[in-house]
Amino acid sequence: MHHALITGANRGLGLEHARQLLERGWHVSAAVRNPDAATELAALAEGEGKLDIHAYDAADPASAAALAAVVTGPVDLLFANAGMASGETRAFGQAAGAAMLDEFRVNTIAPLALVEAFAGQVEASEMKVIALQSSRMGSVRENESGGAYGYRSSKAALNAIGKSLSIDLKDRGIVVLILHPGWVKTDMGGPQGQLTVQESVSGQLDLIARAYGNPVMSGRFYHVSGQDLPW
Repeated sequence: MHHALITGANRGLGLEHARQLLERGWHVSAAVRNPDAATELAALAEGEGKLDIHAYDAADPASAAALAAVVTGPVDLLFANAGMASGETRAFGQAAGAAMLDEFRVNTIAPLALVEAFAGQVEASEMKVIALQSSRMGSVRENESGGAYGYRSSKAALNAIGKSLSIDLKDRGIVVLILHPGWVKTDMGGPQGQLTVQESVSGQLDLIARAYGNPVMSGRFYHVSGQDLPW
């Protein structure tokens, strides 16, 4: 049974990843800030899979190591999915502040801490895939509208981290994917999104399946459609 560790698995894309992987018979370790409040997650049908729910706070750099102490064994897919976007950092003139630091803690530092804590378990697995949930808004070349200072910059920094990880973990056989889920109808993406959560996750899982044993995909920034995105 393949094993996935997914952060931010209590809603949106993370919840749907957990649901679809359970349907495929995976063991899912779902990491959420408040397990007691993750009622939708807990209600997922396990089918042939297995679901474990663990406490994890992406805003706390020590949380990744604490999670690694309770999630044991090989991890085929490590998915750093938890993220945030602050309304306080959208406009010029008020962006530089504590809210921007929060975005970097959650969107940039937390995924790196997660990989540092779990790289050995990913290496010990069959699939050896790490996925980072980024955003097209982290593309410097495609920024033609400005604004979103905290979210854009934290995701651009995450992309740089993903590229470095793909180089540093190459000799360990680990493939690192940097993913843009598309414009999805979620709490963060809003009701105008072009994709349903189900469509986005299905596309991302297809990319993850392709990455298995395919090191040429490592360190690249992918649209959910499979298109390479510019840095």
